[in-house]
Amino acid sequence: MSDAPIGVFDSGVGGLTVARAILDQLPHEPLLYFGDTAHAPYGPRPIADIRRLALGAMDTLVAEGVKLLVIACNTASAACLRDARERYDVPVVEVVLPAAKRAVAATRTGRVGVIGTVATITSRAYDDAVAAAAGVTLTSVACPAFVDFVERGTTTGRQLLGLTEAYLAPLQEADVDTLILGCTHYPLLTGVISLVMGEGVTLVSSAEETAKDTYRVLAQGGLFRDPDLPPPVHRFLATGDPRSFNRVGRRFLGPELATVLPAYPAGNSPVVTVGGVPVPQASEVSTAGARAPLPPSMAGSAAERDGSGDMTTTVLATAEAVRR
Repeated sequence: MSDAPIGVFDSGVGGLTVARAILDQLPHEPLLYFGDTAHAPYGPRPIADIRRLALGAMDTLVAEGVKLLVIACNTASAACLRDARERYDVPVVEVVLPAAKRAVAATRTGRVGVIGTVATITSRAYDDAVAAAAGVTLTSVACPAFVDFVERGTTTGRQLLGLTEAYLAPLQEADVDTLILGCTHYPLLTGVISLVMGEGVTLVSSAEETAKDTYRVLAQGGLFRDPDLPPPVHRFLATGDPRSFNRVGRRFLGPELATVLPAYPAGNSPVVTVGGVPVPQASEVSTAGARAPLPPSMAGSAAERDGSGDMTTTVLATAEAVRR
């Protein structure tokens, strides 16, 4: 048995959908969550930046003594899963393969769709994951602006609905019957995605399947915490504003989201090496905090872009709301 925490990493608050599923399946296990909100979204960034930031975050979790790492970020899983498994002595669980397996099992027609960040879709990680499945065709669509909405806590409104209709049109044309939410932020948009795609399309999130993988790895390694111990204490780290993380995160994780602490001292970021060679850093000026561009027809008013006006900012969907 092990009292050490499970480390969960994401580029922002989206990985809390995975954390929620882990807490539901493993209520006696402590979590140490790292949200790199200062650098979200990862999707538009160069691969070198994604690797540097993700490995730096996971270095922090490993240094804190976690017994298992969960990469609760599709973009990071696609960019540096192999690096992570070679770099760390603890098991590493990711989110791409669990979702792909679930989608292949769920489809009735063999027509599967996946939505994700630009980096995830460009990596073709999901194409590779379903390649061995006979009779399955995959239609992939990048939805870069979705992460911005979730990070702001905006999950309803006219602008989001119009954007979703524009993004998902190719998937409707492809007549998919199963749609992979290829970003852990996207389960928080289940309501609007389901509305646009219709009740006949099964939405697949990696959260529950990743939690099952986490359970399996802990069982195989004899790493469960003693259930007779007092309730676990969870910790949450954020590279951006801890208050903003807490405000958005509590809407779907609830009171189990305790105090959020700064991940690094102010102004510092990790220097990451792979094989003794520093991972190059792209310009922070052009990408840090950048929001993905919206289609021209979705530009909307300043009030809508800022999530104000008549835009409702209540997080409606959690990982449990993803339809099977």
